[in-house]
Amino acid sequence: MKRIEFMLLIRNEMGHHESMTPEQQQQFLEKCMVYIENLKKQGKLKGAQPMARQGVMISGTKDAWKKGPFNEAKEVIVGYYHILADNLEDAIAIAKGNPEFEYGTTARVEVRPIKMMEETTGYVYPDNA
Repeated sequence: MKRIEFMLLIRNEMGHHESMTPEQQQQFLEKCMVYIENLKKQGKLKGAQPMARQGVMISGTKDAWKKGPFNEAKEVIVGYYHILADNLEDAIAIAKGNPEFEYGTTARVEVRPIKMMEETTGYVYPDNA
């Protein structure tokens, strides 16, 4: 059975790690490494990266660009995992194992299937793996 690609977008409050002790932060990072290594061993990880808490948001049109603060809310995307799963339920189970959930109550993971082809045109998106 061909696995489906999913993007897990990890969301949390902007300063959620600030309340953690240095030891807790180290434990969290170590658990993330174990989580990543386990997904790699299972052949379910295509990529994963944390994201910086700063950036910019651009919007507008070709002739009228606007640039502003990238986040005006408390919650930000703090990282992502590009995974392979058998189905949505498998992807949700993988997301539930994320260490973010062990270190507070504000983490949320958005589980989104990745479109591999446009149904209306038949265009197949490139696989860069």
